[in-house]
Amino acid sequence: MSIFALLGASRSRAEDLLPPRFNFDRYSRMVDHSPFAIATAVALPSATPDFAKDLYVANAAHSPEGDLVTIASSSDQNFKKYLSTAEPVDGYAIANIEWSDRVGATKVTISKDGNFATITFNQALLSQSPPNVPSQPNVAGRPAPMVPPSAPIQPPRPHVRGVIQRNPKLPNNL
Repeated sequence: MSIFALLGASRSRAEDLLPPRFNFDRYSRMVDHSPFAIATAVALPSATPDFAKDLYVANAAHSPEGDLVTIASSSDQNFKKYLSTAEPVDGYAIANIEWSDRVGATKVTISKDGNFATITFNQALLSQSPPNVPSQPNVAGRPAPMVPPSAPIQPPRPHVRGVIQRNPKLPNNL
């Protein structure tokens, strides 16, 4: 029994020597209001970007190998993708083409990463008149362009040479 008393006394001494373990919630108020904490904004869930927001159809054509479509961006002048119905290009693929006989009325449905969008020709570009190119004055050293005459041109007569003798020194009566 003395052994049990000795073990009980040593256990009570060990509890006295070690401080009690505190819960971490005790420090949460200090962490929330710490002047050394990094200020971070709450991240808003990012909206799915509309990949076809600035895209328009620049060209569409039929071909024996498949239909061809050129898409371009109105915001990025360097962005052009040449798509065909045969295979995707950089993740862009043609899902459907609604052909129209009217200029600029063709609609193309494209897909990228499982998202679909229907795009058309850029109506702002179609409504612009072609730029007026002023005629260039005749520059010295450069001939003026020929204007075709209204009367038909007669083909030139073929040049015919006379008979050439083989031996001009021999008389013809031999």
